[in-house]
Amino acid sequence: MTYGAEIWMLTSKTVKMLMTWERKILKKIYGPTKENGQWRIKTNEELRTKYKSQDIVTTVKIRRLQWLGHVRRMNETRSVRKIFEGKLEGRSRG
Repeated sequence: MTYGAEIWMLTSKTVKMLMTWERKILKKIYGPTKENGQWRIKTNEELRTKYKSQDIVTTVKIRRLQWLGHVRRMNETRSVRKIFEGKLEGRSRG
């Protein structure tokens, strides 16, 4: 799910969609709870306590920071580093 997350633009809408998707998947994984002879869907708080890993948005933010560090360590002649620093050279085609 997080393939290419290093370059995602995290808007509030995207964050909400990711969190909703993650809760939906966790509810499927952990399933319902039987309480007093009746089945019910787990609450978001119950899912957070069962799933002890960081949420998907935190994972995406960490990966973006790791990518930034990787780009900063690149040789200055690499295209990605030039784009990051805004030092594009050559003529514009347009």
